[in-house]
Amino acid sequence: MNNLLSLFRNSFKAEEVRKKLLFTALIFIVFRLFAHIPVAGVDITKLKVLFAQNQFLGLLDIFSGGTLASFSIMALGLNPYINASIILQLLTMVFPKLEELSKEGEQGRQKINQYTRMLTVPLAAVQSIGMYALLKSQDIISVLTPLGLLSFVITMTAGTMLLVWLGELISERGVGNGISVLIFAGIVGRLPVAFTQTATTTTGTNFGSILTFLVMGLVVIGGIVIINEATRQITVYYARSVRGNNISGGQSTHLPLRLNQAGVIPIIFAVSLVLLPTLLANYFSAVKNPALHALGTNLTVWFDPNGWLYNILYFVLVIGFTYFYTAVIFNPKKIAEEIQKYGGFIPGIRPGTPTAKYLNYILTRITLAGAIFLGLIAIFPTIARTATGVQNLLLGGTGILIVVSVVLDTIKQIEAQLVMRSYEGFRK
Repeated sequence: MNNLLSLFRNSFKAEEVRKKLLFTALIFIVFRLFAHIPVAGVDITKLKVLFAQNQFLGLLDIFSGGTLASFSIMALGLNPYINASIILQLLTMVFPKLEELSKEGEQGRQKINQYTRMLTVPLAAVQSIGMYALLKSQDIISVLTPLGLLSFVITMTAGTMLLVWLGELISERGVGNGISVLIFAGIVGRLPVAFTQTATTTTGTNFGSILTFLVMGLVVIGGIVIINEATRQITVYYARSVRGNNISGGQSTHLPLRLNQAGVIPIIFAVSLVLLPTLLANYFSAVKNPALHALGTNLTVWFDPNGWLYNILYFVLVIGFTYFYTAVIFNPKKIAEEIQKYGGFIPGIRPGTPTAKYLNYILTRITLAGAIFLGLIAIFPTIARTATGVQNLLLGGTGILIVVSVVLDTIKQIEAQLVMRSYEGFRK
């Protein structure tokens, strides 16, 4: 704790770092101001009831920074941008031109970011229409004329693009990854309200259960820190080459393989699928056909968020998507080719295909630990409710994972800024 306080104290001594921190704080204020500008015609009371009954909408609200539950002009949040980023990452595996573009350094990244922003606009428009249809079906928003619907879609899309722009400003002139920092700001901004509501709705819970809940929360935070920082170091040696009087190579380095390569993305994929039966159940329950109505009722019972079937399926899907997304972002064959290209080798492993197989062997096993941990984080609310009896947990494991990950990443970037400006002595 003392080191952390010393880090921030010394950050304000460095003029350029101080400016970055103050600029980031200013963007936070602008973000929270816009987050409280409501969209006309929405019944907020009914909307909160809907969100309390739907875990998927609750997860979307986390990524919108709390703007979806209050339905501000930024109600869609950064969800369309996140979806666009995931789609571009998947397309990079399919189209060689995009793959080549991703390897062109800063210029290539700027191009991909431009494509991501362009894809965000239609995705935001489609999600706006879907949100309107959902709210209208629940009698939460009044029926709009075509012109009113167009205005609604433009407002929602503009709010998302404004958020993307604020995030990019933080990335360029502030501290940390702008998109992640804004999600973090939204979650943290909701914490006082969340803790107050949780406290007022658990007045009948004994002190021991609340203490158990707090201990479990601290254990989860500690586990997230350990898993996020844990890496398997693969030693790589580079052959020594002699050209006349010049000797190059002969050095060793380490290839770090992280236990959690995928971050929070597998949870997003998994919750989207695991809640499909619940959405179908809501649709079938409103159908007059007796067979479909009965099916809808059974699906509601089978896939109850507090039931064992729902949580087992959720856990398994998170593990599966962790392996899938890890395979998307980390290609052992390409890493092995890069190592061989620069004359490197792993001791005891032949270059080329054997190196790729070895890396895949290691990655498959360490990813299992990260996948199981993400699965436990995903079903943490159910575990906590069962263990403590506290039924109104307004901040689940996913929110905690995002907050802790962003804090760790931001601290590392601040330390890097201080090192670049020769302030190493301030952190001792």
